Amino acid sequence: MTGTRDVLGADAERSEARDKVTGRARYAAEYRPADRAYAWPVPATVARGRVTGVDDRQALAVRGVLAVLTHENAPRVAAPDDATLAVLQDDRVPHRGWYVALVVAETLEDARAGAAAVRVSYGTEEHDVLLTRDRPDLRTPEEANGGHPGLRERGDPDGAFASAAVRVEAEYALTALHNHPMEPHAATAHWGGDGTLTVQDSSQGAGVVRDVLAGMFGLDRRRVTVVSEHVGGGFGSKGTPRPHVVLAVMASRHTGRPVTLALPRRQLAAVVGHRAPTLHRVRLGAGSDGVITALDHEVVTLTSRVREFVEQAAVPGRVMYTSPNSRTVHRVVDLDVATPSWMRAPGEASGMYALESAMDELAEAAGLDPVELRLRNEPAAEPDSGRPFSSRGLPGCLREGARRFGWQDRDPRPGVRREGDLLIGSGVAASTYPVLVGPSRASATAEPGGRHVIRVNATDIGTGARTVLGQIAAQALGVPLDAVRVEIGSTVLPSAPLAGGSSGTASWGWAVHRASEQLAALLAEHTGPVPAEGLTALADTRAEAGAAVPYARHAFGAVFAEVGVDAVTGEVRARRLLGVFAAGRVLNPRTARSQLTGGMTMGLGMALTEGTTRDARFGDVAECDLASYHVPVCADVPLVEAHWLDEDDPHLNPMGSKGIGEIGIVGTAAAIGNAVHHALGARLREPPFTPDKVLARMHRAPHR
Repeated sequence: MTGTRDVLGADAERSEARDKVTGRARYAAEYRPADRAYAWPVPATVARGRVTGVDDRQALAVRGVLAVLTHENAPRVAAPDDATLAVLQDDRVPHRGWYVALVVAETLEDARAGAAAVRVSYGTEEHDVLLTRDRPDLRTPEEANGGHPGLRERGDPDGAFASAAVRVEAEYALTALHNHPMEPHAATAHWGGDGTLTVQDSSQGAGVVRDVLAGMFGLDRRRVTVVSEHVGGGFGSKGTPRPHVVLAVMASRHTGRPVTLALPRRQLAAVVGHRAPTLHRVRLGAGSDGVITALDHEVVTLTSRVREFVEQAAVPGRVMYTSPNSRTVHRVVDLDVATPSWMRAPGEASGMYALESAMDELAEAAGLDPVELRLRNEPAAEPDSGRPFSSRGLPGCLREGARRFGWQDRDPRPGVRREGDLLIGSGVAASTYPVLVGPSRASATAEPGGRHVIRVNATDIGTGARTVLGQIAAQALGVPLDAVRVEIGSTVLPSAPLAGGSSGTASWGWAVHRASEQLAALLAEHTGPVPAEGLTALADTRAEAGAAVPYARHAFGAVFAEVGVDAVTGEVRARRLLGVFAAGRVLNPRTARSQLTGGMTMGLGMALTEGTTRDARFGDVAECDLASYHVPVCADVPLVEAHWLDEDDPHLNPMGSKGIGEIGIVGTAAAIGNAVHHALGARLREPPFTPDKVLARMHRAPHR
């Protein structure tokens, strides 16, 4: 791109694309400092207990093994706020897969062989890992993830439900889901002779990793440098430091050499977070016109005994629909399991599956079209807070999606459309995700020769952040995109929040926009050539981005799905997916479409292929690799279309953008589930909708 007009909003290619496809882009495990060693962790094989002994003699006899770290000889660290990082500090085993040793060796193969030779003995204790709806030890937390109150109640939901003309009460269940990024969690750590620490980490936020490591290892954070220049996906699992980076730093301190640790994929399920399983009960009461008078959404979930994390899955019910009488509550139990954490669209992905499935059931009970039901329940303001929406494009998304999908030709009767052995159905669900933004700093520098450099400690986890930040800067500076270079992913750069909560572009872009505007003003006042040291402007958005906002700010969308259900085998295949989203101004159609279709594909996996089974005897999950945990592959993904509305929202940021990284997943699973019901005439409430579940319900379908 060489022009300057409308750089922002142009369909620009990713600036780092060539580096990635040619292998020049380096990921955390690919840095090669001199004399580098490798580490391999040893996970606990019991569900709960204590380490009573570690026999490392055979491991130390393995060729190339340099050290075996255990709770008896590992470096001592200060207690972190996140107790999942307190590895090798004592003999406790809070759950299966907790790390109990680390082998360091000359090569990766030697480290793996050494880890296999470590013999650990345990004193086991009774464990409890099963989540049920009726546990007597369920409690209501004060807060769920994101600072949301554990319970919110308005009006008289019980009385309003009891007196409603149309009522739906249904239970839904979602298994634990796992992030499984293509690049496993990895870090390369190196202590300098002067006591400084340099770490290359696969992380969604280098600044957070630096601060945590500095605190744990007793360092001034200015003596710690963390680099996360290229990250091969995270989906939330790399949003905060994970045990691998602490272990790599420990190993480097113990051996005096740089150490690389890349976690084996089979160990990820136990140590890097996951989407918690959730059990839902939704009650909707409405008048004969379908307008909701009572909404009650209860979520039962689990957390670990190591650190509390409560999936905020009831929160979407506080945002979506007219509900003068409402109760949204989370109930949680502490179990001997790995700690859950963020996974793409935490809260909304799980909660909207249940709520949007219940809305489909309400539409059927009220004799209304599912799109029309949602339109009739559009609130004038955010139901729970009463704040006006800065913009709310859901009605437009529903109408435009219905038009593009051909919804008007849909026969509303379930179980009547057939093509040979295939039962065909279509469904719809709404999507929502909050607009989040955090304070950020950025610098913009003009160099001699017409080059411009943007520096900000942002993280590109595959979203195209570098490219979009360059477009924001080029637009503000009035220069071509190829005249801008963007440097990100290091704590030596101006500080910025992590990539999470669909807040990255809004947060970093605000600072980049301000810095570029200030630089443009400096250049306008400057006479003569740009000096050799360049001209630099630094922006800090603490005052603006941190200010209270009187509006409820959310992105919205509508997902439409068509499925084919094989009446013989029970296999469900999505034939097409179509999403329409209202997310402010789209800054780069190419990267936006990639994010939206990627999210919808992940939602397809949530509906049809992804799920885990808890082994009650051992406390872990059976599906811990990509051979058994089935993410969608190319053959599973049908025609996926992502469209958006032009939405002008002046209450967001200088670019007018909302986050798009997560909203695509939110409604997709429910849309597919609703389509399966339309095909079968029987409701399945526990995804993934695998053939065994489908065949078990076939006898209830009208066509049978």
